[in-house]
Amino acid sequence: MKEVYVLATEKPEPPALDALRAAFATDEVEFVPHEGDWGFTVRADGSEVKVVLKPLSDGRPRVSQGLFSGSPEAFARVEKSQACYAFLLEPGGAQPTLPVFEALWTVRTLMEQAPGVLVDLTAFKLHEPEDVVEITELDFDIRDHVHLHAIELAEGDTPLWVHSHGMEKFGARDVEIFHLGEGDLLAAESFLHELCTDLAFAQGPALRAEVSTSEGQSFTMVPSEEARANLLGVPLDAFEGHEGLFLTVVSPLGRHNTAELLATYRERFAKEPAEQTQAMHEEAQALLPAFLARFQRKGLMEPLTFLVRAPFETHPEGEVVVENLWLEAVARDEGSVVGRLVDGAVHTTEWRKGAHVEVEEKQINALAIAREGRALNESELRSLLNAERPM
Repeated sequence: MKEVYVLATEKPEPPALDALRAAFATDEVEFVPHEGDWGFTVRADGSEVKVVLKPLSDGRPRVSQGLFSGSPEAFARVEKSQACYAFLLEPGGAQPTLPVFEALWTVRTLMEQAPGVLVDLTAFKLHEPEDVVEITELDFDIRDHVHLHAIELAEGDTPLWVHSHGMEKFGARDVEIFHLGEGDLLAAESFLHELCTDLAFAQGPALRAEVSTSEGQSFTMVPSEEARANLLGVPLDAFEGHEGLFLTVVSPLGRHNTAELLATYRERFAKEPAEQTQAMHEEAQALLPAFLARFQRKGLMEPLTFLVRAPFETHPEGEVVVENLWLEAVARDEGSVVGRLVDGAVHTTEWRKGAHVEVEEKQINALAIAREGRALNESELRSLLNAERPM
């Protein structure tokens, strides 16, 4: 079993095992206290999570701010922690995400009696209690489980090596891609997150097989010990501290030129012209009364999905960035729409996919309706909404 998480808590004394037994008392979970030292094992859905109290001699986890991601408050809480609990699991299997989520549910349950900060040892991330709640309740977001790291290896326009940390908790190698420029970073993040998601669900491409991305571009994955032999101008000590085995993304011919591969991903981050956003906002506001009227009389069995778009603030690296996000409308309140985010924010996990949010009607800048998963075109949408207009 592998130690994947450590919970750094504020209470020096561990909770009573009898209290934990009651907390884990469900038909789906088997709670087994350890004999001798404090600790327990949780078995559920064919997975097993082992929890042990780390001896004080091991000290607190080393969580340097240069390596780990987390809030300043989370770093401070780890530094002041009085006890640490290790969570061990067996990575991989037919459903690699299953043991990870069983571990996170176990963490969440223990956190209710021993508050603290969760340290992801594989991804170099700190999670506070509210983070763990969101991760376990909302849609899967690979960004909660991996960390992408960019390192400058050489001189020139494309000196960057971007690689992941955290995939080993899913029983997979981390992934890497070489020869990137600053302008490639957002596109590379999007591509690698997509790839890591597939690998986490054991649906990744086979080694050395030519595969296509969701955007239609082709690539191949080869073991890093094979791919790095083709790198030119990279000193041997560049990989110090990264001696583990990776999966390297290369072109179908085995080259480290990925400009064409990332081209379509760059389009996702093209800024929408302000004039276009303003025009869409005006059109959405004009159609909104009919849209909301049709939404409110939607039948229970009607295969219609009502979507609205609105601006949300995110704060990557302390900066304020406004992202337009789509949400599926689930209710209407006075002057606002309550919905479930269809996609999470691109730059951060502040707005996670699946989260329930509320937006003011005056902020809505685009509308869409889907029938049985197919988005209606403009003429179909207007035809449907015209029926809501008074004669």
